[in-house]
Amino acid sequence: MSNTPTVIYTLTDEAPFLATHSLLPIIKTFTSAAGLNVETRDISLSARLLAQFPECLDEEHRVNDDLAELGKLATKPEATIIKLPNISASLPQMKAAIAELQGKGFTLPVYPDEPKNRREQDIKAHYDRVKGSAVNPVLREGNSDRRAPLSVKHYAHAHPHRMGAWSAHSETRVAHMTEGDFYSSEQSVLVEKATQVRIEWFGKDGSRRLLKEQFALSEQVIIDAAVMRRKALTTFIDAQIEAARRQGVLFSLHLKATMMKVSDPIIFGVVVDRFYRDVLAAHTETLSQIGFNPNNGIGDLYARLGTLPQAKQSAIKADIKAEYARRPLLAMVNSDHGITNLHVPSDVIIDASMPAMIRDSGKMWNAQGLLQDTLAVIPDRSYAGVYQAMIEDCKAHGAFNPASMGSVSNVGLMAQKAEEYGSHDKTFQISAAGVVKVIDETGQVLLEHTVENGDIWRMCQTKDAPIRDWVKLAVDRAHHAPAVFWLDPKRAHDRQLIQKVRCYLKDHDTQGLDIRVMDPVAAMQCTLERIRKGLDTVSVTGNVLRDYLTDLFPIMELGTSAKMLSIVPLMAGGGLFETGAGGSAPKHVQQFLHENHLRWDSLGEFLALAAALEHVARHNNHVGAHVLASALDQANAMLLESNKSPSRNVGELDNRGSHFYLTCYWAQALAEQDTDTNLKTRFALLASVLAKNEMRILTELKDVQGKSVDIGGYYRPDKAKVTAAMRPSKTFNANLA
Repeated sequence: MSNTPTVIYTLTDEAPFLATHSLLPIIKTFTSAAGLNVETRDISLSARLLAQFPECLDEEHRVNDDLAELGKLATKPEATIIKLPNISASLPQMKAAIAELQGKGFTLPVYPDEPKNRREQDIKAHYDRVKGSAVNPVLREGNSDRRAPLSVKHYAHAHPHRMGAWSAHSETRVAHMTEGDFYSSEQSVLVEKATQVRIEWFGKDGSRRLLKEQFALSEQVIIDAAVMRRKALTTFIDAQIEAARRQGVLFSLHLKATMMKVSDPIIFGVVVDRFYRDVLAAHTETLSQIGFNPNNGIGDLYARLGTLPQAKQSAIKADIKAEYARRPLLAMVNSDHGITNLHVPSDVIIDASMPAMIRDSGKMWNAQGLLQDTLAVIPDRSYAGVYQAMIEDCKAHGAFNPASMGSVSNVGLMAQKAEEYGSHDKTFQISAAGVVKVIDETGQVLLEHTVENGDIWRMCQTKDAPIRDWVKLAVDRAHHAPAVFWLDPKRAHDRQLIQKVRCYLKDHDTQGLDIRVMDPVAAMQCTLERIRKGLDTVSVTGNVLRDYLTDLFPIMELGTSAKMLSIVPLMAGGGLFETGAGGSAPKHVQQFLHENHLRWDSLGEFLALAAALEHVARHNNHVGAHVLASALDQANAMLLESNKSPSRNVGELDNRGSHFYLTCYWAQALAEQDTDTNLKTRFALLASVLAKNEMRILTELKDVQGKSVDIGGYYRPDKAKVTAAMRPSKTFNANLA
């Protein structure tokens, strides 16, 4: 990169990737005029897969490991990175991406489900680096600051979104384990001096196996470990299936299989195994022969049935139908296409599914396309209670009022792979009874658990520097609203955190600030009481609750989490600016391919860009960047007030039309400013030209809709085809150029 300030814009997946092809030329038009560079780095799922195997690919097919490059950049003060939502791949998604790439001539190896030799073990290890939440832990060298910008809050209050009406008699509730879960078995210890540790399994017969070779722990790091008991989980799931059937409510499962990429897919598989247990038991040998794995969902069984003789297919389908008759009704992901809550693990995303259920009167969709009360199964109880507390509040007080409710921002502890999401390489499914120990370099046992076959054991760590930074960020935000640390003194890990929080708060001037430490359920109850009064609150949480709450509260207030401003002040002084959630991106792509209408809302990108430009202005004393940022803030407000966000319906304004209006408003705001006459003159001309050609441009954008479009792939589309599809207005393109 040159000495000119540079913003890195990431290329990712699905709807955000499509939108980038329309938006990025606009961004470069504005930033280049102000003397700023905008460069791209590809961190899409396909690029990350290809980067793992350069030795397998022809020269023309090799790609740079952009994620690794950005990981290094994030530790430098000059970093300014805009990160769009990317696919956190489940195993089925990853296999589909591999197959697509192979079909395009990329000579990637086959994913080995059961490695038979050292080479296959190495291939699987490389692929597993890409699985799940592989991007965020690399880039997040700072803690999270997420909040709704004032323009978005004002718009939400003036134009409240639809909320379902709650009944005090709703039968919806959350079910969680009361024994045998991670919560009940958690152990934690503060490691005061830097050391090396290993994770080892010891069998009852004296055998032993190294689960993880020695790795370094820094001084003052908190480590914790916990185990999910498979027998207890199985008993719990069986009981909930029967409870939902007896109660006459939908059965729904809520996990984070894409992020908790070792533990939650196994838990998901246990639920699939128990729900369809009669079918699976009756056809064990056949299903084994065709390679069915419950961890991949019942959709994997349907996909493999085609390899069987017709009579066998019919028999299995008949048994599945009979199984449904014996079981409670399942919540649906897509009622029209028969996609159940247990079809694919990547569809079971708790931070998206639970807020949607609560927004829709505590109901989910059944197979008939109707909303129905639901038993929401969240096996581990660590955070299940916060959702139950919100459900109870809605039963008592009704739905939230977006026109008057307060906001809940978040300060999240996530830097340097803090907490559970950093545990992927320290999570194991146990294959035989014994004891798992964490042993330091002197031979001292720091943590240990007895385990049984099928149990899930995991270890996590949280370093001291991120905790100090987290507390500092919380104090900064507490100047704007009361700050509540959501920490449970009954959890071993949280007890360690509470001690550090109370210690590090003393390093700051907190006089006159309202800073509290409360267990998550009490914190939720306190926060709900405040937002119903229209009062704002800062939630200060660990990594997982950060993810859950920054979808939950914005979906109640704004209707979406995509309109949140997500800033990660990097600990080295740079900035990472995230653009919202991508959970709905697959549905947007489906509609786009069918109707050439992209309803993805790029407001998150607009907000992140404005914050990134302001960061560049401050850190580089760059007047042009400040002028661009200020004008973009005005444009964002104008876009919302004029209701130029994308419509869901074909033939109406879509993502590309929204980008056009952002360009108009941004140019107009620059034309009206008095700080930079060069920018004022240049963009006054653009604003005038776009105003004259508005109707022609809108017609060109609208005329392409209503017809299917080919972009040459899902995981690695053809860039020329995507560009042609996302920039269909010749007039707009010419005006911009």
